[in-house]
Amino acid sequence: SSRVTLKPLYPTAMPVILIGICVSGAVGNLLVLVIFIRDFRNGKGSEVKALLASLASTDLVILLLCAPVRAVTYYKQTWTLGSFVCSTTDWFQHSCLVAKALILAVSTRAKHTLIPSTATGPFYSLTWIHGSLAFIWTVSMMFPIPQMLFATLLPYGRDSICVSEMPVCASDFMSLFYKIYPAAAFLVPVIFTLAYYTKTLHTAVNHAPSPQHQSKVTLVLLCLSGAHGLMLLPEWGAFTWIRLGYTKPPVGLSIFAQVLLYAYYTFFLHFLTFCLLCCCL
Repeated sequence: SSRVTLKPLYPTAMPVILIGICVSGAVGNLLVLVIFIRDFRNGKGSEVKALLASLASTDLVILLLCAPVRAVTYYKQTWTLGSFVCSTTDWFQHSCLVAKALILAVSTRAKHTLIPSTATGPFYSLTWIHGSLAFIWTVSMMFPIPQMLFATLLPYGRDSICVSEMPVCASDFMSLFYKIYPAAAFLVPVIFTLAYYTKTLHTAVNHAPSPQHQSKVTLVLLCLSGAHGLMLLPEWGAFTWIRLGYTKPPVGLSIFAQVLLYAYYTFFLHFLTFCLLCCCL
C-alpha cells in the first residue's frame, strides 16, 4: 500500500522499474485492444473477447493512472500529489482489482461463445455484456469505499504523507470488514474461476465435440485465472497484513507486492497477445 511509510530504499531504481513496466504494459494493452477491435469489425467477436477486452482496458487504465503515482511516491519519499489523489488512488486501484477478479469469474458464463459458429450474425449479446460489466463495476467501486473515506494527509516534518487513519468508533466494524473483503473480492472469485475452468478443461478433453479447440481456449482462460491468483496474492496478503496486523509488514514485502502487481498487467497482456496471434481465441 502507498500508505505505508517507506524507508528510502532504492529511490531511483523503483521509479525506473515502475515506469518501464508502465510503458511496456500500456503499449501491449493498446496492441491487444487493437486486435480485439479488428476482430469485432470483421465479425469475429464473442462474449469472451468482449470481457477480455474489458480486462485489457482495465489494465491500461491502472498502468496509466496508478503506476505513475506509485513511481512519484517512491522517488519523492513523501506525498506531493494532494488530498484528492491521496483519497482516491488506492480506492480506484482496488476497484480495478476487484473488477478484474469478477470479470474473470463472469467469463465462465461466456463458455458457449468460445467456439465460433457458422451461423450468421454476432456471436455475443451486447445486452448481457453491458449489463454484466455495469453490475461488476458498480459492486467493485462500492467494495473499497472505506479506503477512500479513511485516507488522509498527515504532516511529516516539512512534508506530508498519505495514510489510512481509522476512527476508533469504526475499528470493530472495519476489523470485520477487512477480514471479509479480501475473501469476497479475491479468494472466492479466484477459487471459483480456477475450479470451473479445471472442470471444463477435463470435460472438453473427454467429451467436447471439438476437443482440440475447446481445450486450447479453456487452457488459456485457466492460465490467465491462475496467473491472476498467484501474482496478486502478495498484494492482497500485504493489504490484509497492514489492515489487520499488529506490526507493519516488511518493507521488502510491500515493494515486492507492488512490483508484482504491475508486472502482472504486463504478463497478462503479453500472454493474451500471444494467444491471440496463435488464434487460440
